[in-house]
Amino acid sequence: MRTIKANPKAVKALGVKPFDVAKYLDDDETIAEYLSAALEDPNPDALLLAIRSAARARGMAQLALDSGLGRESLYKALAPGAKPRYD
Repeated sequence: MRTIKANPKAVKALGVKPFDVAKYLDDDETIAEYLSAALEDPNPDALLLAIRSAARARGMAQLALDSGLGRESLYKALAPGAKPRYD
């Protein structure tokens, strides 16, 4: 997965809205397929992005309740550039 950064002025002039994959992760099967595809990518940031998108699709507050983790901790762990450990 790759992130493309566009010129904000050009994007605004064209009337284009940023793409948010979380809007399309609307059921368990779609989320599972998306995460599986991210696991195949050799870039570890792809998995972090996929987990973050799936978490946003589900709702960070709900995920925090389900996992027993603090919402703020989830945001930090899944923030762009974070280096979570997979123990």
